[in-house]
Amino acid sequence: MREFVVLGTASQVPTRTRNHNGYLLLWDGEGLLFDPGEGTQRQMMLAGVSASQITRICITHVHGDHCYGLPGVLSRMVLDGVQHPVHLHFPASGEDVVRALVSLASPGLDLRLHPHGVGGMVAPGLEVRPLNHRIETYGYRLVEPDGRTLLPERLAAAGISGPDVGRLQREGRLAGVRLEDVSVLRPGQRFAFVMDTAACTGAEELADGVDLLVAECTFSDDDAALAEQYRHLTAGQAGDLAAGGDVGTLILTHFSARYEDVEFLAAQVKARAGGTIVLAANDLDRIPFPKRQRMAG
Repeated sequence: MREFVVLGTASQVPTRTRNHNGYLLLWDGEGLLFDPGEGTQRQMMLAGVSASQITRICITHVHGDHCYGLPGVLSRMVLDGVQHPVHLHFPASGEDVVRALVSLASPGLDLRLHPHGVGGMVAPGLEVRPLNHRIETYGYRLVEPDGRTLLPERLAAAGISGPDVGRLQREGRLAGVRLEDVSVLRPGQRFAFVMDTAACTGAEELADGVDLLVAECTFSDDDAALAEQYRHLTAGQAGDLAAGGDVGTLILTHFSARYEDVEFLAAQVKARAGGTIVLAANDLDRIPFPKRQRMAG
């Protein structure tokens, strides 16, 4: 199962309808929790997800609205008796803050800290790229390995059926027939998380060709000066990011409290997002990962 669960969508301060940041990506057997702000533990209960589903926690930067919920989440995992290792990824320059937050949590969790100071792979299939914010910030990108989709008509023509199909997949060749002769390339699904940044190369690299992009949309195009001052994206810039990366679906979040209704932000994004599907997130949304659409010959 692959699903994106929105736990909070507010930037800097919560509102009556929007909690601080918090996002859980359910990806097959893993649960990746991104930027747990205050109240994340409660939002998880309201969204119907369990702390025991978390296997990795990914923090983009150590501003409070992106990490102050960490002690509560960790304590809840201890209370729930989580036995599996939990990996915590974060910028190296924020290690003192992260360790202070971890020290507030109940002991007993097999928590493994992974600070990173440069872009690159931080776990199998998971990579980071530096963003352009007021403190050291990284976005995340998760990539499934490419595979192959078998074509029944080609298998039948080659006389391969039953257990021999599995053998061909394992060995790559059977009785002179190659796997690539009876299949087409299936590009792995891709996810990216871009938060708290001005437009930059790192954001573009993260968004390139992803099926699902989660991006901040803090300010409207009319407030571009504020976005530049605080190093955030405007709605139009979020749209440009999606269009430039040929993104399949874009989820907007991290809205400034100055906007009560964010649909006009979504409209500004759509005007520049090309063929990308654009969704303005609400707290507690549960969004299925987009179905595979991109195939190659």
